Amino acid sequence: MDLCFTQRQSVIMKISKVIMLLLLFTFGSDDVYAETLIDYAEALKLYKAHHYKKAFPAILKEAKEGDKEAQYLLASMYENGYGVQKDTTKALHWYKEASSTFKYIVKQDENTTVDEEDKALQYAYAKFDLSDPYVKKEVSKLTNKNFGILPYKTSYFLPLSYSSKKYPNYEKNTEIEFQISMMKNLTYNLFGFNEIISVAYTQKSFWQAYSKSAPFRETNYEPEIFITFPTPHYIDAQSHIKAFQFGFNHQSNGQEKYKSRSWNRLMFSTLWQWKNLFLKARLWYRIPESKKSKAFYEGRDPDAKGDDNPDIEKYLGYGDVNLKYLYKENQFGLKIRNNLRTSQNKGSVAFTFSRPVYNFDTIYWYIKYFNGYGESLIDYNRNVSKIGFGISLYRGLF
Repeated sequence: MDLCFTQRQSVIMKISKVIMLLLLFTFGSDDVYAETLIDYAEALKLYKAHHYKKAFPAILKEAKEGDKEAQYLLASMYENGYGVQKDTTKALHWYKEASSTFKYIVKQDENTTVDEEDKALQYAYAKFDLSDPYVKKEVSKLTNKNFGILPYKTSYFLPLSYSSKKYPNYEKNTEIEFQISMMKNLTYNLFGFNEIISVAYTQKSFWQAYSKSAPFRETNYEPEIFITFPTPHYIDAQSHIKAFQFGFNHQSNGQEKYKSRSWNRLMFSTLWQWKNLFLKARLWYRIPESKKSKAFYEGRDPDAKGDDNPDIEKYLGYGDVNLKYLYKENQFGLKIRNNLRTSQNKGSVAFTFSRPVYNFDTIYWYIKYFNGYGESLIDYNRNVSKIGFGISLYRGLF
């Protein structure tokens, strides 16, 4: 009697499995498929092992519950056909869901107003690979808006900044160095390419605070305007290029006569990401200026109008490469410039390191080492070796 009951129970279970399979093949429903879920942690292992079809149900369920990592993985599966049929519409939907702190906006009807700024930023930040939790944490900080002012380059304060040589006309090797940098987005998707037009301002100062009169040795002012074009997903998938930037950059030191320095440039940049490694490669073209009078260079006409530093490209070159690498909470930075000349080769290298101060998310211990030309405009043609210690309030990814 018990044997018959066991046999009937076994038959019922087999029939149930057949019915489930028939439902799956008949309707192809994600929700039906999702009923046969495995653990999400196990799904991640299956995903890494390229067993996408088995991993799909758990990833789908986790994505619907709001997990950003799962949403990004699901978008990638739909985009590339990993375990599911390719569907660019669903891929874009889940990329937008995964885009940092933004929530995907669906236009319900013709009367619904959609925020163009959020749409543009969603598309731009959806470019990032957020599978690593530390990358996701850093990228999310880029979206925190305060009166529309966003962080731009690294803002830092170095109370101890030591140069191997004394600066001309100054008595101390040690000074305070600090930089503030911010940006404001102006328009979004104006030309229909999901582009963002922005203005930015960076100011870097060198303060001889440890000398008797404590003067500011040099301050560099750098306003700029640029347009950012996030790449289409298929270009991103093939090349890892996240965006292109075009812009105009002005840099000057606000000083007079023989201490005056300035130049204007047209900039082109590419922004790349390979998981925890970020790279920004810039090329620039200096807008020519008229030369100053012969009397200026002979020291007889300090007020002459024209080019303050006609040979600056011999020292700073025509571009630079900026790399940032995130290792857990630590960030390593490397910036390289070179004039690419076989004779009189000149350039610079800057290394930075930062890690959070205790449990603070936006305050970091910051170390900066610089060697070469162009630490500041006043020193563009002077070789400087310098190391500084302090804190930063924001650390850029590019």
